[in-house]
Amino acid sequence: MNAVAKLVTRHSKWVLFGFIALLALSTVWGFQSFGQLKAAGYDDPGSQSGVVARILTERFKESTPDAIILADFHRSADAPSSSGVARKLTDRIQNIPGVKSVTSYYSLGSPAGLRSTDGKEVYFFAYFDAKADYVKTGLLVQKRIDGWFHGARVYAAGGSVISSSINEHITKDIATAESIAIPVTIGLLVLAFGSIAASGLPFIVAAVAALGTFFALYVATQIADTSIFAINLVTGLALGLGIDYALLIVNRYREERVNRSVTEAVEVAVKTAGRTVFFSGFTVAIVMLALSFFPQYFLRTFAVTGVATVTFAVLGAVLVLPAVIHLMGDRINKFKVLRGDLTPRETGLWERVSRNVMRRPLPVLFVVLLALAGLASLGKDTHYGLVDDRILPKHSLVVDANNQVRTRFSGREGTPIELILGHPSQNELIDLTNRLSKIDHVIRVQSPIGITQDGLLDTGYAPAFTSFTRDGLTRVQAITDIDARSTASVNLVEQVRGLKTDIRYVRVGGAGASYTDSLLGISNNLPRALWWLALATMVLLFFFTGSVLLPIKAVLLNLLSLAATMGFLTWVFQDGNLKWLIGDFQTTGTLDSSTMVLVAIIAFGLSMDYELFLLSRIKEQHDKGQSTIDSVSFGLQHSGRIITTAALVLAVSFYAFVTSGVSIIKLLGLGVAFAILLDATVVRALLVPALMRLFGEFNWWAPRWMKRLQKRAGLDH
Repeated sequence: MNAVAKLVTRHSKWVLFGFIALLALSTVWGFQSFGQLKAAGYDDPGSQSGVVARILTERFKESTPDAIILADFHRSADAPSSSGVARKLTDRIQNIPGVKSVTSYYSLGSPAGLRSTDGKEVYFFAYFDAKADYVKTGLLVQKRIDGWFHGARVYAAGGSVISSSINEHITKDIATAESIAIPVTIGLLVLAFGSIAASGLPFIVAAVAALGTFFALYVATQIADTSIFAINLVTGLALGLGIDYALLIVNRYREERVNRSVTEAVEVAVKTAGRTVFFSGFTVAIVMLALSFFPQYFLRTFAVTGVATVTFAVLGAVLVLPAVIHLMGDRINKFKVLRGDLTPRETGLWERVSRNVMRRPLPVLFVVLLALAGLASLGKDTHYGLVDDRILPKHSLVVDANNQVRTRFSGREGTPIELILGHPSQNELIDLTNRLSKIDHVIRVQSPIGITQDGLLDTGYAPAFTSFTRDGLTRVQAITDIDARSTASVNLVEQVRGLKTDIRYVRVGGAGASYTDSLLGISNNLPRALWWLALATMVLLFFFTGSVLLPIKAVLLNLLSLAATMGFLTWVFQDGNLKWLIGDFQTTGTLDSSTMVLVAIIAFGLSMDYELFLLSRIKEQHDKGQSTIDSVSFGLQHSGRIITTAALVLAVSFYAFVTSGVSIIKLLGLGVAFAILLDATVVRALLVPALMRLFGEFNWWAPRWMKRLQKRAGLDH
């Protein structure tokens, strides 16, 4: 960091102007990414269901309807007047820009499965042009046909409509969240930094991080599908890290400024606090990379976003921010709002708290661990699933449309289980479809030989499925009466995949199988992600501290804190509590596994951020010859205020997301806010001092060969 310190003091203006120019250029492309982000990304493209989807598209030229429309005529759908309205509705849908073709109950031969159980409501399916904007066309479909049409109540649903509704809600929700978070954040920052001039410094780092990341997202959209939910992480994480790093650098600068010139104080701040920022950022980036272990691009997008945000935040904190401080000098204390000297105090609240804890470490450990275990126990009956339209508010038009499907149709015609068979004989096909039709929740089976229900084959329908054979492959559809995105559907898919047959090539796909494979994609890859988190962070913390014990302690405490957070979120979002505090949302009996993974990894990374802030000051004093007790007391006094202030401001910025009408954004906001407040107060202020007091000088132990390795890397001080 010596070279960086010299650079920012000798060439402050050039550093500052250089970054302004780079950000201006990146912004031109960065904001173009917004229109290319997508609201999907939960499926595993490499799974069995992904293979089936590609075969259906490439071999059978089959495409899933981009929009599903339901028309309730309030009279028999087979009445001549209903047919006339249906023709007009088909023309209306067909004339929407981006819609390529339309099929319906009427054009497909009036099959009973496309008609509601009371005979009054029917399906229409819209397919979009390949060059059409998926989300914008879905929004057009909803706006132009959802409502009353010639006496019929028309509902718009399907993937494109759900995506457009989510996008619309998120765009509005971000503006609402920022209108709440920014004024509160500014007030907290003024109090935290003690002067109006200094309180603006975190926004410099946040701007560098956010604008740089938007450019990274633009690049990502040119390479692969990228999730729109990344925007929420960019705004929250960029501001949070900006506050964390600015507090650390400014506090150290003020501390050194007492006995040094402005230039010397900036250089020392970069060499010490800047080193901590670099290690902290590197650790958080490594943690965020754990999201890349999962196959869903929803999670992989957050890996890209997290690494980019942290990288640009570190660059802003160790280059741009010190350059600005060097140019401002003592003017960063201008417009003081707090009385007295703004230099950090040697004694105070956090010093007293740490010494009190270290006098009674065992009772403190017992009480705190018991409380955290109680929170964690709330999650013993957690059930994981994935999102559907019910992440939107109850009054959403899309939810109304999908409720029509759930309540008025016996089968889920738009979400069948799809089987692809390789070269089956006639007898093999008959045997498989017979046994498939007898499974609970399977209404009927459609194949080239006809329709099979309860083991009985009706060959009269065979001509309708002549296209189900192509290039030696045979397609079979199982129509079910349960939601594709449900636990019951997972069990059904497993039953279908467990059927014994002599057919050599069998692949099971469809919406239910895609849901099942997405859950498996998370659960199967979660152990690898956890091992990466544990091992990578322990290695980095060892090089930072030179200790074997402290990295293990840090990881275990973080996991304990996360377990408590997961239990709390189960109590809120699965059981439906605290709606009076965070607003109404729909409970489905499950928690979205993707969002829970996201909360856990973001919280783990930010917890490591605070761990490094605290350990850096403790280690610095211990290296100067102080005892462990005095080092811990000094470290907590000089970093405790930074950690709690940063955590409070970051919690506010994330908690503002609970105003969202999208439940998974509520989950993300409340989960991260709760986790970082729990970690910054209970864990850092109570558990860390108590454990370090018990371990004593063993805190700093490591085998000689490991000490030599750290020294050889140049990280022993």
